[in-house]
Amino acid sequence: MATSYLAGLALGLALIVPIGAQNVFVVGQSLSVGWPRAGWSVVAASCCDSLLILAGAAGVSGLLTGFPALRGVLLLGGATFLGYLGVQAWCSSAMALRLEAGEVLNTRIMIRRTVVVSLLNPHAILDTVGVIGAAVAAQPETSRAVFAGGTVSASWLWFLLLAAGAAAARRFLTPRRALWFERVSGSIMILFGVVLLREFIELIMS
Repeated sequence: MATSYLAGLALGLALIVPIGAQNVFVVGQSLSVGWPRAGWSVVAASCCDSLLILAGAAGVSGLLTGFPALRGVLLLGGATFLGYLGVQAWCSSAMALRLEAGEVLNTRIMIRRTVVVSLLNPHAILDTVGVIGAAVAAQPETSRAVFAGGTVSASWLWFLLLAAGAAAARRFLTPRRALWFERVSGSIMILFGVVLLREFIELIMS
């Protein structure tokens, strides 16, 4: 059983750890609001991943292949929202990050944005629903639950460590550094949005 759990944990980390819009967003919120408020972003991102993994194990991945239009909706929605977040990051001020973090992003907005970033990301959905979900479903029935537990815990562990590390680094975040981080974060978000938009165009042209 321990082997199945560790195998699930390794698979989950291998797919979640690589940089992506979800990771960038969690780091940004942790630097902005600090701990423990950043924990809400961790909970939201991890819950979304957990639901997608369980959905994939239940066979929902067939929807992605059976309904190509659904992929197009996800691509366009994700591109639009990531572009919006990127532009907003470029328009923010470093002083607002340092002195008015509580006003810039309340808990409800932070949770909602984390959920949207998590669910409107076709690449993340393909990883969690398609790859991890299929891997869970392929396990022997006796070890399936333990393997799934490993993949789910990978998401919670990674986002917790990511948020805690970013929140700890917040003390070194001067207004100038905060401004540069926002610019870099915004640029990454816009880049991810452009990639999704390009894939959407290729999809409708094919």
